Amino acid sequence: MTPEEARERFAAARVARLATVSASGIPHLVPVTFAVRGDQVVFAVDHKPKSTTALRRLANIASNPAVCFLADGYAEDWSQLWWARADGTARVLPPGAEPVSWLVAKYSQYADRPPEHAVVVTDVHTWRGWTGS
Repeated sequence: MTPEEARERFAAARVARLATVSASGIPHLVPVTFAVRGDQVVFAVDHKPKSTTALRRLANIASNPAVCFLADGYAEDWSQLWWARADGTARVLPPGAEPVSWLVAKYSQYADRPPEHAVVVTDVHTWRGWTGS
């Protein structure tokens, strides 16, 4: 899969997994909703239930901005399997930053209630992917 194909498949996915690493080297993996514009991936802390908005993923990015996202498709017909990965450097923006509109455009669930907390933009330096066909 070419980097362009990996970006297209990734961008079309509805959910990705975000991998971050703490300052002490402990990995952390969570699912995120996201949007892509060019070589940038955005996600935000939204209204889905959480115990706090001071999330580990944000603390990890503050101490180590290197992140990795993975989106994939599974099918019992393994020739239909695929994955796409985005590796990059993340930065936390203040609540309500402009890229929230990217999420609103992708997810109807945000139409009436856009994310109101931290916004994270990742500048992707590498797109990779694989497909079973």
